[in-house]
Amino acid sequence: QVQLVESGGGLVQPGGSLRLSCAASGFTFSDYTMYWYRQAPGKERELVAAISSLGGPTYYADSVKGRFTISRDNAKNTVYLQMISLKTEDPAVYYCNARNLGRGYNYWGQGTQVTVSS
Repeated sequence: QVQLVESGGGLVQPGGSLRLSCAASGFTFSDYTMYWYRQAPGKERELVAAISSLGGPTYYADSVKGRFTISRDNAKNTVYLQMISLKTEDPAVYYCNARNLGRGYNYWGQGTQVTVSS
């Protein structure tokens, strides 16, 4: 049974930090590119960051470059999103996504809420 379980969301003040985690199970984690998406109320889901299967190349949306860092630990089947200098435009539900394009597999987590407010 495939599972992606996000954790680490919460309420933080502007300028604060959070570290999101996504624990994967039920598939060969190291074969999958991992993504973090976010969706704010009334907006489309947007790609925030991505990391290749072996932790090499990464991608960041312009809006988070220099503030967010994606990483993964294949031994722990976990991907992380370290977020610093959080802004009032960052609040959203953050989703973890696992994708293996070659095999056509695409899995989503249930999301974790990030709120930025003073």
